[in-house]
Amino acid sequence: MSSPYPPDLPATIAGAVTRAAELWPDDEAIVDRETRLTFSELLEQADEAARAFVASGLEPGDRVSIWAPNSWQWVATALGLYAAGGVLVPISTRFKGTEAAHVLRTSGAKYLFTVTDFLDTNYVAMLEEAGARDLVQEVIVFEGPEHAGTARHDEFRARSSEDDRADHQEEVDRRRAALSADDMSDIIFTSGTTGAPKGAMLRHGASVKAYWSWSQTVGLRHGDRYLLVYPLFHTAGLKSGLVASLLNGVTLIPHPVFDAESVMERIQAERVTMLPGPPAIYQTILNADRSKFDTSSLRLAVTGAAVVPVELVIAMREEMGIESVVTGYGLTEMTGIVSMCRHDDDPEIIAHTSGRPIPELEVKIVDHEGNRLPTGEPGEILARGFTVMIGYFNNPEATAETVDEEGWLHTGDVGFVDEHDNITITDRIKDMFIVGGFNAYPAEIEGIMLEHPDVAQVAIVGVPDQRMGEVGMAFVVPTLGHTVDTDALIAWCRETMANFKVPRYVEVVSELPLNASGKVLKFELRDRGKDLLA
Repeated sequence: MSSPYPPDLPATIAGAVTRAAELWPDDEAIVDRETRLTFSELLEQADEAARAFVASGLEPGDRVSIWAPNSWQWVATALGLYAAGGVLVPISTRFKGTEAAHVLRTSGAKYLFTVTDFLDTNYVAMLEEAGARDLVQEVIVFEGPEHAGTARHDEFRARSSEDDRADHQEEVDRRRAALSADDMSDIIFTSGTTGAPKGAMLRHGASVKAYWSWSQTVGLRHGDRYLLVYPLFHTAGLKSGLVASLLNGVTLIPHPVFDAESVMERIQAERVTMLPGPPAIYQTILNADRSKFDTSSLRLAVTGAAVVPVELVIAMREEMGIESVVTGYGLTEMTGIVSMCRHDDDPEIIAHTSGRPIPELEVKIVDHEGNRLPTGEPGEILARGFTVMIGYFNNPEATAETVDEEGWLHTGDVGFVDEHDNITITDRIKDMFIVGGFNAYPAEIEGIMLEHPDVAQVAIVGVPDQRMGEVGMAFVVPTLGHTVDTDALIAWCRETMANFKVPRYVEVVSELPLNASGKVLKFELRDRGKDLLA
């Protein structure tokens, strides 16, 4: 059987940078505000950062954190760190000082790269307020006002002086060549919505192989212009964004904060062809005034991270004019990927499933006792293969709870497979609630409610009920120019779905709370629901 990978596919992310510079030296690699870097220039910037790490005393295997919004500095620093043999530990820009301190303390990060002025927030000050400034050896500031006790980014990059440059570059080249596919590239911490965040240890080789397959599957190609609204601290941004772009000669356009109008402005200005994102991002754009912007350059959209309503896929094609809309499924512990629809799949497959596992991955569906379930029957999704994490950093107990002795990773997601191995995600186990003995799956209810013309976005959570145990509460964002009559909407639901699925309460909101990856923060809505009913 022939290999699904090209013979020149590099074993590591560091190798992907040098390969890109060799294949497409003069093509644009990064566009970030006024900064435009070709692939050869990106390699130079990464090597400069790598030499600075060597000059600063970084040893192979040392951990380094980046706590900052998407930018070219973020990209060049991470790629330089890989080349120097270091391990990247990104931190969510939504984290507060105590949460960032947990990541730094758990990972033992040696350096922290950050900013002092993102959305009026000084991350260094937040860390100091949490009493955690001394957790790292040094703090380097990418952008923003100077802060006492930190180094500026340009100072860091200048540490490899002219006298030492050749020796430092020789050491970088040696370390890059010594890296193997099995070496750890990243420790990416989970969102922490169900407990303290845990650090998933990911490999170089898995990242490269998985996102070569991902690119071929979704139809990403050389010359595409990729607007990265996913944050780089998440596998969606770091892997399907940065790594996939390096492997395919794609121009990456990092975007620091999602806002529908600013995204449409950049699509028009940069002739963006690829726009990835969770469903909420497209729903927000579709609900905005698009008349002032030319978004006709869009060719490809890849979505996931939540159940994708059929109506959304149709609207993305018909109203946004996106030729190829592809859905997929993944999680951090699987290097961000399990399955993808193929870009040439039948529209019904794309609209109703998350596709088939990528090459060399397996999926099975099990009941609560671990027994394999037949085709079409829902249960917990288990996945196995080369993308499974090494484990949770310094947490063998949590690793053993998540990855069993046969190598199957227990995802906590509910779904089923069809006769062609296409996976349909129905919900998260933890989001399910029980109404009078019946299992209610929020994603199913949300998909039905999105058919109502007044509903642009909706999130369902279970709230306590004295008689039924739990009942549904719907948080609804109205369609642009519409209003929502809550009693009428509940009545419509009663006509449209089984009674136990009907939300007993509807709360109209201007927006849903999202994490930096665009996922709806259900735990916040559950707390808000309890407060409203108190």
